[in-house]
Amino acid sequence: MTQPAPGVNAPRALVLDVDGTLLDTVYLHVIAWWEAFQECGHDVSGVDLHRAIGRGSDDLVETLLGRPDARVVEGHARNWAPLRDRCRPFHAVPELIRTCAGRGLQVVYCTSGDAADVQDFRAKIGCDDVVAAVVSSSDVERSKPAPDIVVAALEAVGVAPQDAVMVGDTVYDVRAAGAAGVACIGVLCGGIGELELEEAGAAAVYGNPAQLLQDLDASPVGRLLR
Repeated sequence: MTQPAPGVNAPRALVLDVDGTLLDTVYLHVIAWWEAFQECGHDVSGVDLHRAIGRGSDDLVETLLGRPDARVVEGHARNWAPLRDRCRPFHAVPELIRTCAGRGLQVVYCTSGDAADVQDFRAKIGCDDVVAAVVSSSDVERSKPAPDIVVAALEAVGVAPQDAVMVGDTVYDVRAAGAAGVACIGVLCGGIGELELEEAGAAAVYGNPAQLLQDLDASPVGRLLR
């Protein structure tokens, strides 16, 4: 979809997914989900779990089982808690955030994580002083690929869709951004392939946040910065 030109002197935003985009969490989540499904008597493969990461917890379970099962959601939360301490930000994440904020973008975290996750990743990234807003699954009714959380992120900083760019690692991030009218950059560090991200509608694809930072001016973010 062709995006309108950014508004002259309008506020601009960089909307950032967190799990798999800023933090190396995806494969730890797969382990926590795999164990939860097994504990509840469901045989679900790791590859199917990996491809469902990015959806909200209830949606993920219903997508894979064809029905809800609150026990699996509770099991994931229980299994994930001790693994959360092991996740770390990807290379150059703080530098990317501070560079974009310093050049005038409103930086917004946009995450499906719960309150404990949000508190943990904010502490690990260490950029709260330049982050304009944080929007999580508790702020919306529908999870990605619905656009609700992206729309909420824009509303939090008063930015129009054509004046924002999102960065995410899953096709659900890309589809949610597209449904909200926001261009999305895909990153490969969550384990989803370049072709899949492009077919979902990604405006550009980079290996990780460090590569995006290196090529920032030539990326879709450069459209906003210019």
